[in-house]
Amino acid sequence: MSAIWKRPVSVESLTAIHVNTTVAHLGIEFLEVGDDFIRARAPVDARTRQPMGILHGGISVLLAEMLGSCGAACASPPGHRAVGLEINANHLRSVAEGWVTGIARPIHIGRSTHVWQIDLTNEKGQRTCVSRITMAILSQE
Repeated sequence: MSAIWKRPVSVESLTAIHVNTTVAHLGIEFLEVGDDFIRARAPVDARTRQPMGILHGGISVLLAEMLGSCGAACASPPGHRAVGLEINANHLRSVAEGWVTGIARPIHIGRSTHVWQIDLTNEKGQRTCVSRITMAILSQE
């Protein structure tokens, strides 16, 4: 299977473009780029917990949106940009400590839209959230 990427993509390049952003502020780390996926993780700590002491659902959505957006942007041809149209998330299990890891894979890579599936898991490998994002692929001209 050949890589889906239309632009250079690596853990280092993704980390570099997120310096001084919400992603960096929250301690989210890129872990791996494969032929058809991007993996990152978010800490469950004082920055990301809600008042009940568990991971805020918005952080799960933020991690999912960041992964899907990065995937769509890097799988789009030069001269195009990816912008979000819709995201949904089903929160399946709470997390009180450690890390949640997300992996984004494309379901559909079309000329004008992409659909990406993002699965989040806890440190035991149990699913905590499933998300799907639809991205519009727009010409920058």
